[in-house]
Amino acid sequence: MSRIWNWDFEDERSRRRPHPRRPALPRSPLTPVSRTRLVQVRRRRGAALLGALALILLLAVVLSRSGGSHHASAATSAGSLGHRVRALAPSDPERDQAGAVASVLAFTPFVRTGGARSRDIALTFDDGPGPYTPQLLNVLEQYHVKATFFVIGRMLRYFSRSTVREIEDGDVIGDHTENHPMLAQLSAHEQKEELFEQILRIEVLGGKRPTLFRPPYGSFNATTLRELKALHLLMVLWSVDTNDYQQPGVPVIVERALGGAKPGAIIPMHDGGGTRTQTIEALPLVIKGLRDRGYKLVTVPQLLLDDPPPAGEALPSSLAGD
Repeated sequence: MSRIWNWDFEDERSRRRPHPRRPALPRSPLTPVSRTRLVQVRRRRGAALLGALALILLLAVVLSRSGGSHHASAATSAGSLGHRVRALAPSDPERDQAGAVASVLAFTPFVRTGGARSRDIALTFDDGPGPYTPQLLNVLEQYHVKATFFVIGRMLRYFSRSTVREIEDGDVIGDHTENHPMLAQLSAHEQKEELFEQILRIEVLGGKRPTLFRPPYGSFNATTLRELKALHLLMVLWSVDTNDYQQPGVPVIVERALGGAKPGAIIPMHDGGGTRTQTIEALPLVIKGLRDRGYKLVTVPQLLLDDPPPAGEALPSSLAGD
């Protein structure tokens, strides 16, 4: 696998040569014969269209009387993604966690940590899904850890199977925008599109509508906060940063994660955006080190349910410096 893989591997703008325009042909007036012929053609097309509509209605009736498997296959083929989550009713813990997020969102638009009374810590992963995500999920599954993934919408075109796996493992999916831009540099309309397109992709995948958001590069402004409020998204920042995306070495990643450990900590790492072998190698050491210190590894919603942050914390400025 290439060591220089990057999430932004698509051409942002396809450069296509414009097709030369054909010269317009002079229109000749319709003769009585050609007018009759035109009417006949239109009638035949209309009859064909009515027949096609009738056939579609007939198929709909037949499918509605068939078993649920027909509906599932139809939904899968209708979706733009190749893999979908098995439809399950929300469990009581999921409803409790959703309620906890809504409760926190009622008094603050953001969180950096949970409360300081519990021993919960949330591991979070950004910029996926990508080619390294399955290996990272292998580690989480091996150690029975549930995490929070802030997913880039466009990456679901290629790696949706990993996000389906995350959801079925009980991990939580958050919004990390559609294309990973610096939000503070965009207009209100552009910011809304970046947020909402990712939400639609998750819902088409069969996942629950995201309620958490992490700003790419830590870039946000007052416009971002207004759009988040309209979409009922809670902005999740972090209390300590491993900077694993810089690939500083496995010991450094582990040292930063354990050094920043405290009750209610939110620790960001990355499963996409580049080569993630160091993160995957460091993750078991981080998990063992945190557990040895008596911490419980949970998702962000569970952290907020167990011990929400205090009200009245000052909103930090854009972490990107814009």
